[in-house]
Amino acid sequence: MEIEKVKCLIIGSGPAGYTAAIYAGRANLAPVVYAGLQPGGQLTTTTEVENFPGYPAGIGGPELMEDLRRQAERFGTDIRYGMATAADLSAKPYKITIDGEKVIEAETIIIATGATAKYLGLEDEKKYAGMGVSACATCDGFFYRKKVVAVVGGGDTACEEASYLASLASKVYLIVRKPYLRASKVMQERVMSNEKIEVMFEHNAVGLYGEKGVEGVHLVKHMGEANEERYDVPIDGFFLAIGHKPNSDIFKSYLDTDEVGYILTEPGTPRTKVPGVFAAGDVADPHYRQAITAAASGCMAAIEAERYLQQ
Repeated sequence: MEIEKVKCLIIGSGPAGYTAAIYAGRANLAPVVYAGLQPGGQLTTTTEVENFPGYPAGIGGPELMEDLRRQAERFGTDIRYGMATAADLSAKPYKITIDGEKVIEAETIIIATGATAKYLGLEDEKKYAGMGVSACATCDGFFYRKKVVAVVGGGDTACEEASYLASLASKVYLIVRKPYLRASKVMQERVMSNEKIEVMFEHNAVGLYGEKGVEGVHLVKHMGEANEERYDVPIDGFFLAIGHKPNSDIFKSYLDTDEVGYILTEPGTPRTKVPGVFAAGDVADPHYRQAITAAASGCMAAIEAERYLQQ
């Protein structure tokens, strides 16, 4: 197997990975970035980004990531296509296998592999991606001012997203598979007392329809013993809030994670329990999951990597 030695390896190419690369490149760490399955990360599936500072008119998600990529390359970052398929963090230099066929031996590693939003698995979710289907209310809610939207989920995230969307939209349907909400009491009360939110218990979304984008959702209501009712509800936007899966599997035997899989770092830093290995962006952030917070943690990780190498 081919082996290559690098000073600073960055795994992932979203805002965290590219920002880490910009800082590491300017610090002469000659960073190597492996872009992963989705070069540019989750933002490449978002049409319009309006809340990233410095773009007063907004910018397309793919354009923003292209800007970040070019900026990283300007400072000597070597950006490659390929996916980390195995890790050995038991001893220095740390070893990362790429696509099962090449080993990178790295003095420092920045893990910026992100998290993947969970979808229901409907064909229509792919069909209407960026045309009414979203997995981030804070990113896309603004486009649904005074419109009708549906949120799928019954946990804290779903209730938070429904409450947030209710401050913008004219009506929010909360589609809940079970006959109850899993969310904390506070969140349940907030949703139940909001007159703009209609909670639809024991409902499943089974499809979407619309000409140029989402115009409505196909629902199934379960009525006990094998009885069900099928009907359509007109909506303008369909939001998934059934959780995210952090892309951390290959690191779990070496790093601490929470029960969902988010990598645990020293509070307020991107440092993991393995010296010289840092985690940035959504793979270590169950709370904010924004491009700007990911970028900030990428900056912190690169500065930490530089200090670690100086020592």
